Parts: sequence; C-alpha cells; structure tokens
Amino acid sequence: MTADARLVLASASPRRRDLLAGIGFPPDAIAPADIDESEQPGELPRDLAQRLTRAKLAAATGHENAYVLASDTVVGVGRRILPKTETEDEARACLSLLSGRNHRVFTGVAVRAPDGRVASRLSMTRVAVKRLSAQEVDEYIESGEWQGKAGGYGIQGRFGAHIIQITGSYTGVMGLPVYETRQLLVGLGYRPGSAS
Repeated sequence: MTADARLVLASASPRRRDLLAGIGFPPDAIAPADIDESEQPGELPRDLAQRLTRAKLAAATGHENAYVLASDTVVGVGRRILPKTETEDEARACLSLLSGRNHRVFTGVAVRAPDGRVASRLSMTRVAVKRLSAQEVDEYIESGEWQGKAGGYGIQGRFGAHIIQITGSYTGVMGLPVYETRQLLVGLGYRPGSAS
C-alpha cells in the first residue's frame, strides 16, 4: 500500500457511496466511469454484471496511487435482463415481470490496487416479490423511486414492502454487496484513513 493511497469510487450512485461510508470506508473521490452499458446478444444477466463491472474499472483511469472500486447491478428474470428504467412504461413492464415471481439480482464488484492488482467478486441474490395489484403498481410509479433503478425498483424504499423473501445480500440488491466489497479492499491492502 502506498502512503497516499485513496479510495476512488467509479460510480455516481449515492447508494454505493453511502454503503461504503456505512462500513467505515468512505470514498475519497467519486469518478463515475462512462461506458456503454448495452447488453450483447445472448448475454446472460450474470455475465453482463461481470462485464460491465470490469469495463467500469478499466475506464476509471488517472488514479494510479489509489484503490479504485467499480460495481454494476443487473436484475434478471430467468435469462432475461431487465433495464435500468428511465420511463414509466419501462418501469411498468419490469414490475409486471417481477410481480408474483422470483428473480435474481447480480452485483459485480471489482477493485484495482495502486500496484495494479485487481480482484473481483459477484454477488447473486434471489428475491421473491408478492403479486402486485394494479393500485400498488400505480402507487409505486407515482413515487418516482423506480427512476434509474435496475429492474425498476429500489429494495431500500417503498418497494421493500412488496418483497416476500431474499436469499443473499440485501446490500447487493441495493447496489453494493458490502461483505464482498470489504473483503476485496482489505485483501488488497486498503485501510480506511490511509490517504494522506
């Protein structure tokens, strides 16, 4: 570890920033990676999460004396990848697919150390959603919480009331599995407060 090692979060997500801070690893800088997040033909949700995480880490350049952390979350129903919803129609379509079903949330995490070593992990969480009534869908759409969220929902908000069960990482569904993240950072030698 270098004396001036900082932690750079390659994401604009306030949830990821807050989750890191919550485990005592507040990022010293935020440097969102701008990449094409389009899925490739036939790509599975798990593979997309891993590929986008690696691409975000590779795009986060100019931080030679820092630990750089990148992450991406993908929601899948079977082999189908649900979008990060930008419109009400997309959100309604996602909620329709999730209603009364189980789905999986894949969150990739990758860390590059100042010496160039890279380590990564993939968190997979199964999530069961209750059958949603038309009124429940309408109310959630009106809340606006779905905007920009993988699969059209955020588990940490109002949608949490529609989750029957999760098996895996709750924080992974939020966008950053904190157990895996801490293990990667510590394993590569990062210590909070190590920046000068």
